[in-house]
Amino acid sequence: MAYEPRIRINHQIRSAELRVIGDEGQNYGVINLQEALKKAQELGLDLIEISPNAKPPVAKIMDFGKYQYAENKKQKAAKAKSHVTEVKSIQVKVGTGEHDLALKAKQASEWLKDGHRVRVNLFLTGRAKYMEMKFFQERIERVLKLITEQYKISDTAKKGPKGVSLMIEKA
Repeated sequence: MAYEPRIRINHQIRSAELRVIGDEGQNYGVINLQEALKKAQELGLDLIEISPNAKPPVAKIMDFGKYQYAENKKQKAAKAKSHVTEVKSIQVKVGTGEHDLALKAKQASEWLKDGHRVRVNLFLTGRAKYMEMKFFQERIERVLKLITEQYKISDTAKKGPKGVSLMIEKA
């Protein structure tokens, strides 16, 4: 779980002087802590330290519940906008038919459109493992030709224990 800095309110604020902003955005300027607390109490609201690292620290007079609600809403919006890229993979064999290749290429195109990286695995069995690398690259090219999205090869074709794999990503 990520560390969240604890928000200081009212008497938890340690700084002697604060730059205070009112509940409707008005600027009260730099005043001492007692005056700021008094103003907040008169309005029936809380004094919330918004920027503790500023010189002098910035505090806002507002309802703490509303402040927390607004912060949670901001965090949820930021989380919704963030996109995690995944590595998706498609697996083909030496003898995979054209129709199946087209289906796999269509799926890879969808993933590329969503911003994911795609690993194309050419699965090798038996004698096929000992064929030339040029042959394997031709087989992988068959799949790559069918992909409709623009892509670039981010990791060249490498031979592994189960076959040959190649990584592509959106161009």
